Amino acid sequence: MTAEERIHLLQSMPFFGAINDASVALILGQSKTLKVKAGDYFFHQGEKGDSLFLIEQGSTVIFKQYDDKEYILRYANDGDCFGELALIDFTPRSASVRAETDCTAIKIPSSALLSLFQQDSEQFLIIQMNIGREVSRRLRAADDRWFQLQIASSDTLSS
Repeated sequence: MTAEERIHLLQSMPFFGAINDASVALILGQSKTLKVKAGDYFFHQGEKGDSLFLIEQGSTVIFKQYDDKEYILRYANDGDCFGELALIDFTPRSASVRAETDCTAIKIPSSALLSLFQQDSEQFLIIQMNIGREVSRRLRAADDRWFQLQIASSDTLSS
């Protein structure tokens, strides 16, 4: 994939919508391309996180582990992002991510976003708003799933 194709790929993703070519190029210049084999992990729940990942090609499963069981949260495929919470709340990874197929991903470190902030704070703020919107969409989806479980269990406040 050429540099121009990668810039356009990022611009097509929710986190980088409305971000200009120069800002995306700056971020890509400080990012790494990873090749992760099927069955290998991007990261594990509880690890320190300082980057987000963009899947260029492949499929991953995002899950939490509890009592030696894995509970699927969602899947991420071509064009999807994960790991952004580590850039927002600075806490350990809340879930694990494993490659379901061989994957190619862009690993964007928090330092790349800091560099963008120092160079062009307006573009940085647009990315932060985009991340906030995406996290909000995921929260709404989680709330909807939780609500459906409440309906199914008939756990109501009134009879």
